[in-house]
Amino acid sequence: MENENSNSNETPPSQPLDSLSISPQPQMSVKERFDIIRSIGEECIQEDELERLLANKPQPICYDGFEPSGRMHIAQGVMKAINVNKLTSAGCKVKIWIADWFAQLNNKMGGDLKKIQVIGQYLIEIWKAVGMNIEGGQADICQLGMDQRKVNVLAREYCDDIKRKNKPIILSHHMLPGLQEGQEKMSKSDPSSSIYMEDEEADVNVKIKKAFCPPKVVKKNPCLEYIKYIIFPWFNEFTVERKPENGAVRDHFNNDPKAKELVKRVKVCTIDFSSISKLLELGL
Repeated sequence: MENENSNSNETPPSQPLDSLSISPQPQMSVKERFDIIRSIGEECIQEDELERLLANKPQPICYDGFEPSGRMHIAQGVMKAINVNKLTSAGCKVKIWIADWFAQLNNKMGGDLKKIQVIGQYLIEIWKAVGMNIEGGQADICQLGMDQRKVNVLAREYCDDIKRKNKPIILSHHMLPGLQEGQEKMSKSDPSSSIYMEDEEADVNVKIKKAFCPPKVVKKNPCLEYIKYIIFPWFNEFTVERKPENGAVRDHFNNDPKAKELVKRVKVCTIDFSSISKLLELGL
């Protein structure tokens, strides 16, 4: 946790976490490693710097950080695990700071540091359950969400000001939207918007059934986003069972980073949208 100067004896210690299921592949070429790492980011600043880093450093260090502020949703849990899995498979070491002092400054959990640290330990235990290998320290790659782009760019500009040659590379991942129409980002404060890591199956099913998923709509469709960023990377496939009145056939889609075939079928409305919601329930 980020509280190195604290004198409290009640601070939960940071512990090395179990490795992810995919191990680093020492035989990978620089291009293969680059392609895996780059696939995480909706944006990369700068790609040529990332290529040089991989060519010169066998085990780059990637950084992320979270304020302990309440329950963990699947974007913070499952999607982060998927991204960490990719990074470690490409030979990176991932470090995550639990920013308890920042949470206190921002009056999270009423500014109660002990409560904040309990939530921080809760985050760590959830990540342990999905096998994340996270540590603290200096980093080569800032692997945060697009919502943190401005502060990451500011960090690079600061490096210019202090004449630091090796600036952190910014690899900004996609922000998973909320389940309701118009929710560009999943919000922990809105239970109908988020699927929490400890939700019961029945709760997940209800939320997915109520999710925004209109026919022929591709942009800002949360169900398609969940398939693209959660189901495909985790299960490598997605199958839709059509209703009898729609032909009673199976539409099978293999993992595709851009979900091209699925998006194409959605645009012309040749798949059963009620089945999409039902299978998304089963997947999540």
